[in-house]
Amino acid sequence: MNVTQALGLAGVILLAAISPGPDFVIMLRSVLSGGRRAGMACAAGIASGVLAWAVVTSVGIAGLLAASSVAFTVVKLAGAAYLVLLGVQALMAARRGGYEQTAAPEVEQARRSVFTAYRHGLLTNLFNPKVAVFFLALWPQFLPHDATVTDTVVLTAVAVLTSLVWFTVLANVVTALRRFLTASKVRRTIDAVMGTLLVGIGVRIALSQ
Repeated sequence: MNVTQALGLAGVILLAAISPGPDFVIMLRSVLSGGRRAGMACAAGIASGVLAWAVVTSVGIAGLLAASSVAFTVVKLAGAAYLVLLGVQALMAARRGGYEQTAAPEVEQARRSVFTAYRHGLLTNLFNPKVAVFFLALWPQFLPHDATVTDTVVLTAVAVLTSLVWFTVLANVVTALRRFLTASKVRRTIDAVMGTLLVGIGVRIALSQ
């Protein structure tokens, strides 16, 4: 593992992270619901998911998942159901409105918001079978057959840190815009759009082969 390989991997991971998808939508909603701390927690959750996929790909478990249609279908449907559930919750929140009443959560509510944001980030990434396919296609390009444990650790660290840095930056950018984005009418529109996107992504994943 040399510097060129590490930078190349970081570039590929960054491009994948930047591409709009479930992780991006979950991050946006986490910041709008719980602020900067929730956004940072969601970023940590997504990075934890990347860590898990990097590890299981390195030991070959992800290969078994891709080879087994039953296992792939279970993960696919679980992930689709989770995204649809989050989408429905966002749509219900948009329908209810009343965001002003929850604009300043108490300490305990803030803690729950941080934990929830981390869980959403982690599960959204873990239950996305396309992430498994992505790592299966990507890992062999950077990890040779004679790779050492150190090579694997470095590769994993690059993938995790790249994801963490990008989503941390995204969380702070959205936080800077939060005063505008959390205005009642704007937030209601965003929740409606995000809910629709999450449901659509969930259905698309469920129908994917």
